[in-house]
This record gives sequence, C-alpha cells and structure tokens, in this order.
Amino acid sequence: MQVWKDYQEKNKDRFLKELLDLLRIPSISAKSENKGDMLKCAEAVKQRLLDAGADKAEIYPTAGHPVVYAEKIVDPSKPTVLVYGHYDVQPADPLELWNSGPFDPVIKDGKIYARGACDDKGQFYMHVKAMETMIQTQSLGNNIKFCIEGEEEVGSPNLGKFISDHKELLKADCILISDSAMISLDTPSIDIGMRGLSYIEVEVTGPNRDLHSGVYGGAVANPITILAKMIASLHDENNHITIPGFYDDVAESSTEEREMLARAPYDEEEYKADLGVKELWGEKGYTTTERTGIRPTLELNGIWGGYTGEGAKTVLPSKAFAKISARLVPNQSSDKITELLINHIKKIAPACVTVKAELHHGGEPYMTPVDSTAYKAASKAMEATFGKEPIPVRGGGSIPICALFEKELGVKIVFMGF
Repeated sequence: MQVWKDYQEKNKDRFLKELLDLLRIPSISAKSENKGDMLKCAEAVKQRLLDAGADKAEIYPTAGHPVVYAEKIVDPSKPTVLVYGHYDVQPADPLELWNSGPFDPVIKDGKIYARGACDDKGQFYMHVKAMETMIQTQSLGNNIKFCIEGEEEVGSPNLGKFISDHKELLKADCILISDSAMISLDTPSIDIGMRGLSYIEVEVTGPNRDLHSGVYGGAVANPITILAKMIASLHDENNHITIPGFYDDVAESSTEEREMLARAPYDEEEYKADLGVKELWGEKGYTTTERTGIRPTLELNGIWGGYTGEGAKTVLPSKAFAKISARLVPNQSSDKITELLINHIKKIAPACVTVKAELHHGGEPYMTPVDSTAYKAASKAMEATFGKEPIPVRGGGSIPICALFEKELGVKIVFMGF
C-alpha cells in the first residue's frame, strides 16, 4: 500500500537509528559477563515495542535470560499473528577478523555490518516497524503478539517452560518467524522447514599433566593428534558421515522437491567468490543447494588444546577439546543422533586416551505444509511485493523451539526471512 511506503519513507532515518542503537548492545547470551547487557537489550526491546504502539509489553524472567512479550489487540475476533524472534547474538570472536567493531554498526554498500544485524535483531525489528506503520496509517486489520527471547543462540533452554506456562497468553492463529534467509534479492522464497541440531563437546585426555615434548614426545600419545584423527574419520572419501546409524531415519526428499530446489537461482562461481574459496566441498551426489537444506551434516565448530599463546612452548598437552554439531533433517531425532555421536566418539578412541563427551543443546527438525492458510497468505503477500511466486525451500539453520511451539500452541509456523 502506498500509504505504508509514504510513512516508512518519512520515518526511515529514525527507523535506522533505532535499529543501529539496538545493534550496539552486546547481548551475547553465551557469556556470563554479558548478563547486564542482556537485560539492557531486553529493556530496549520492550520500550521499542511500546513506542511502536503495542498495548502492553512486559519482561518475563526465566531461569536464564528474560523473554519480552508484547501485544496489539485490535479486535479479539480477528486473527492473531504471533511473531517470534530473539535479541541475543553469538560471540563475536575472533575480533581480529572483523573489519569494524561487531557492536559498532557500519553501513557499506547498502548493508549493515554488525553482530545481530541479520540474526536476529534486524529481522524481528522489521516486524516491530511494520506494526508501527500499520497502526499509524490506521490499516492494522489483525492482532499481533511478540515473543522475543534471549537464549536462542544457546538452544532456548528456558523458552519451553515459558511457552508451556503461558499458552493462553501466546494463543494465536499462526506463528511468524523471520530468523531465516531468502534465495536472492530478486527471487522470493519461503522456508518450509528448518534443520534440527545436536551439539556436543568432546574432551580427550592423555597424560595426567602437560609434559615436555622433548622428554616425553614419541612415548606418550598426544591428545590433539588423537582427537584430530578421530574427527577426520567422521567423514569418508565421498564426504558421507561414517557414524553407524546416522542416516537410518533420514526422510529422503522427493524428486519433485529436488526439482523445485533446482529452480532456485544459483551461480557457483559467484558463490565461491563470495566465500573466498577455490572449490566447494560436500556430500557426493547432491548439489550445493541440497547439501545446505535437505541433507544432514556434521561439522567441527571448534578445536583447541596445548599452548596457543604468543611465542613458543614445546608442550605435549594433557588435554584436547572439540565442539561438534550435527544438522538434522525430518525423521531424525536429536536425542538419538546425540547418543549415536557420543557413543561413536568413545568407541573409536584408542586405549592411550580417555574421552568425555556431553550434550550442549539440541533441537528437532521442523517442516511446515505449503497448503496451510498461513503459508498461502504469506505466499500471496510476497508475490504481490516481488511480482513473482515465492519458491518453497528448506533453511539450513536450526531454530530449536519450532517443534515445541507447534506442539504446545497447536498452530503452524511460517518462515519469512529476508
């Protein structure tokens, strides 16, 4: 509607300033030293929602970081959309790889560079401003609720209880999530699914203390070497995952879905150039688009041990550590894959070391139907905006709480990322 465009054009500088101010708050949920920043960000989100026209906005404490809830009820008999998002962000390390400060937003070539700009402060803030625009132009025709949490990046450990305890408060006709992506700027798409997750940490111990590599090297196993070999064995020469039973429950995609994915615009050379790599890597027999959406994966997220400080220290370390994550597809169970992964890691460890492995967090894969009323409405809106019917695709990331949202509230989710 032209009236929306006029309002947004008139207020775009303010909209941008408000978002940049939000991005300056280092709301890192994984670090205890940022607890004060988390509360500051929650307060800021609450105030932004009130300023945008919400009837009420409240901060709900949890056992971890708080949840921000807000609502605008125009008519209880009208449909209600529940917008979900998160105000927490991932750690910004390593800082030396940033061209600008992660919490000092910079605009370059029309893009905002800052931690949280597109995961997920930018996305949920878009809906806050959309609500404001419709309220100010007297065109809001349905009810809107917001559930903005502060622990998505650490697996949403406390959101499940919040949802269970507040079903009536969160009652809605559909859930709208924009913590996802779109195929390209000129090709609209709607995610019809997100992958599940299993995230573990592994500790490998050799000797009972750090040793001198000259005195003991060659006689005692190096935990870093052992761990590296174990991790390398988790994929074969075709980049298939070697954990027994890993693929047993995978729901294979239909020929129709693979053909639909193939319609998505994709330029391999452009893709490689953007990432700064010479060649791509992945499971044999699948395209890049398929590998990043419809197939399960196993990735090493971090590995460390020994001396990593400045200069040299000829140590044979006592311990080595790794963080490993698996992305899961429909029919795979996060609990089952976690058990398979941990058991396999322990089984392949040689007798010269001991291994501990534990779950950090996980979540189930999620799929939403393309024949739901909510999906059809989203598709119609995007077609009206872009002049093209959106392509249904699957997102490669994970939003652990999706399956629980549907179970507890009994409504479908629509993913509209940009």
